[in-house]
Amino acid sequence: MAFGEQTACNSREEAPSAWMGRGACPTLAMPMQTGDGLLARLRPAGGILSIPQFIQLAEAAQRHGNGILEITARGSLQIRGLRPETVQPLAADLDTAGISVPAGPVIELSPLHGIAPDEIGKPAKIEALLREELAAELLSPLLAPKLSILIDGGGTCGLAALTGDIRVTAVCAGVWRVAIDGNERTALPLLTGNADTAVRAVGDLLHLLASLGRHKRCRDIEREHLRSAFPSMEAMPLAGTPECKSPLVGTLALSDGSAVLGLRPRFGQMHASELVAFLGAAEALGATQVRPSPKRVLFLAGLSSQSAATLAQMAPRYALSADIDDPAMHIAACAGAGACASGRFQTKVRAERLVTIAPELLDGSMVVHLSGCAKGCAHPRPALCVVGAEDGYHLILDGVASDIPDAQIASGDIDSAIEKLARLIKNERQAGESAAACLRRIGKHDAIRALRQG
Repeated sequence: MAFGEQTACNSREEAPSAWMGRGACPTLAMPMQTGDGLLARLRPAGGILSIPQFIQLAEAAQRHGNGILEITARGSLQIRGLRPETVQPLAADLDTAGISVPAGPVIELSPLHGIAPDEIGKPAKIEALLREELAAELLSPLLAPKLSILIDGGGTCGLAALTGDIRVTAVCAGVWRVAIDGNERTALPLLTGNADTAVRAVGDLLHLLASLGRHKRCRDIEREHLRSAFPSMEAMPLAGTPECKSPLVGTLALSDGSAVLGLRPRFGQMHASELVAFLGAAEALGATQVRPSPKRVLFLAGLSSQSAATLAQMAPRYALSADIDDPAMHIAACAGAGACASGRFQTKVRAERLVTIAPELLDGSMVVHLSGCAKGCAHPRPALCVVGAEDGYHLILDGVASDIPDAQIASGDIDSAIEKLARLIKNERQAGESAAACLRRIGKHDAIRALRQG
């Protein structure tokens, strides 16, 4: 079994002429209509906010929305429950807080850039060069709104596992590799060179995409065009297996003696009042920065090891967790009914119930994906899926939410079905076997038969 966006944000002074429909890419300038109002997604420049800035952002979300903030699977922030008349006041408050959300495609940097003890290159330098040298290209209306540019400095908790259209990765001191369409293992390498060479290559790719027409992605570029622009690409080897060299949650000691604390909001969602209170305590203990990260993680920087330990103990009172063994971390839940117009059940309520009745499914060997509909926004990769449907729930043992279900379950029977599946794993698991391995060994046919017979 397998085991989690981007936006282009236009100028804040430009009032949105229409609200974005489902399936598009929400921004602060063009939010998306959902079940609980308008949703705006944003990513600050450099991916870093000071503690006071994040507090002001949370307070603005409470003042102008419904006070619910989310971290997406790619590390962007979402503010929910906005109304047409509150979008511009929110943008004004963020400007006042000094929060910059650059226009154009999102540029994603390693979440611990600049402080990771084993970082190879400095992503912030590449981002600055891109924005300086390619300002016009990045603002082209021909670029796809979801075009992604990743700058990975290497080292602890980089972006190796994240897919992107354009990847700029540090390979050794002063040398960067440019690759397209994939993660660090699967992306097609085009060239290596110094920072200026890498930036020029990104510019060439942006020009090439624009020449192909509106909203093209790197996967749409034909090989002959790539060979013409990057003649050395055929001699480039693929990179190694993507991995994160450190746990995403918990305390990480830095070389300067300070510490970073990784926290995961419960099911990726935070309430502004709780967040403001927690950040106030974190600031009092020395925290200086908040860094939203892929896999729905918040990193707090500027702490001592002792203060990080204190905050880790406090975190559960604010629906945050620094526990790598927290079973809730293995659940991907979308906004669900009430927050999303497409959601057919309350995913957060179901997630809490799942932790209680089926801990055997949450050993970390697979993701349990609770999706309010078949679009599967919270987790686009294969997982154990419980999907809302007109006739109740669809159960997919190893796939994505849009797959043909392995079983259809009536609304009132979902708890029983989940408990049966957990009990099956508990009874059939061999010594040292994970939940995912157990299900694979049992097979879909026998697992579904056990659900019907139990």
